[in-house]
Amino acid sequence: MRSVTLAHEVDWDGWRTAARGLALEGVAPEDVTWSVGQPDDLFADEATEAAPSAPGGSFTLPRALVELAQTAIQNSDPQRFALLYRLIWRAHAGEKHLLDLTTDAEVQRVQRLAQSVRRDTHKMRAFVRFREVPEPEGTRYVSWFEPDHYIVEANAAFFVRRFATMTWSILTPYRSAHWNGDAISFAPGALKSEIPDDDALEAYWRTYYSSIFNPARLKIGAMTSEMPRKYWKNLPEAAAIPELIRNAGTRTDTMVETPVFSAPKPTRAHAKPAAEPAATALLQAARDIHECRRCPLWEPATQPVFGEGPPDARILIVGEQPGDQEDLAGRPFVGPAGQLLDRAMAEAGLDRQSVYVTNAVKHFKFVPRGKRRIHEKPGTSEITACNFWLELERNEIRPALTVMMGASAARAVLGRTVTIGRERGRPIPLPGNLERSNGTGFVTVHPSYLLRLPDEEAKAREYAAFVEDLKAIVALAA
Repeated sequence: MRSVTLAHEVDWDGWRTAARGLALEGVAPEDVTWSVGQPDDLFADEATEAAPSAPGGSFTLPRALVELAQTAIQNSDPQRFALLYRLIWRAHAGEKHLLDLTTDAEVQRVQRLAQSVRRDTHKMRAFVRFREVPEPEGTRYVSWFEPDHYIVEANAAFFVRRFATMTWSILTPYRSAHWNGDAISFAPGALKSEIPDDDALEAYWRTYYSSIFNPARLKIGAMTSEMPRKYWKNLPEAAAIPELIRNAGTRTDTMVETPVFSAPKPTRAHAKPAAEPAATALLQAARDIHECRRCPLWEPATQPVFGEGPPDARILIVGEQPGDQEDLAGRPFVGPAGQLLDRAMAEAGLDRQSVYVTNAVKHFKFVPRGKRRIHEKPGTSEITACNFWLELERNEIRPALTVMMGASAARAVLGRTVTIGRERGRPIPLPGNLERSNGTGFVTVHPSYLLRLPDEEAKAREYAAFVEDLKAIVALAA
């Protein structure tokens, strides 16, 4: 029996070195025990190894398996080291495509471990709240968080990027991260009592949350799903939630009865000064989306593809999702469908440079087929998860006309299932889910639909109809 002792709970380098060496030696999974700090097998050999040197030779593993293991090793399940080594052992033995075995019990278990880590990561990035702590050298910002898994080290870089100009500490029961403005360091876990109970930032968070709370859109089930109650005790704004819920009905009635007067949207000749705040917000969102983990599509995709175009555009075009070429380029509508759209827009007299183009889903969803990546239609959950970014774009741009190309785009904007043939080609009042302006909607086909038509006559007929839709769009937005 071989016993391996790792340096700490997320000793990825130590585990990887040990797993590689054991696999090359031919040590079966059932002959290895894994522990952290102290071996937990009383009958193990007296000699333990923290990271055994690998014998001569090497082997390669699928990239997806390595990345899955890097995520799953952060899980708090004490059996994760042994489970991951079993997958490595099987891959080394010839099962190179074992992750494709979706019914395999061990593969399913590791996928669940990784998914739980991703959820915990999302919650940490969403719910960390800093408090000011005066120090002789200046102000330090300290936060307390209680993750379910060992995710502090893996998420430290995110907080360094987000709060690079602050000196901060994130304390958790397992591990603490400290940023001094130049370097990140880690220390043992801490106690919640090490941070103050209240400060000005708590009042700020309560005021901010109350100001953005929309009583007309209150859905308690959805709110507690996104912000589970177990996190409330560490969220300053959570103290305001019960009262906001109690008064939601009264506030909604007041909103309905109070007239709202909005200044008219400036003409294009004077639009640039008014568009600068939107441009800044969109630029920040285009950066932030690289940290988005709202659905699993971020993991296999190369990168997110945010919208592009003038921030004061009167027309916003929404497609389904980026394709293979968009995923590689990081820009929307640059592949075959985008080229067809450009040609049709030119024929309709619609300048692409004056239009903001984006997608309902920002990551490429695909099925690998050999060396190719085949487009796969996004599901309702993925469209719903990505609606955060689409609403942000619509709310900042405030287009006079939102064009929905295809059923996925229409569902994202309208919030319901849409039959293209029934809704196509007519102005649609948009639901009141924007903070400033609703505008008008217009449904048409996606240009990829035209590319898929096998019959040349049908393709020409449908292309002509698509151009007519674009001409109607130009007239509506005038």
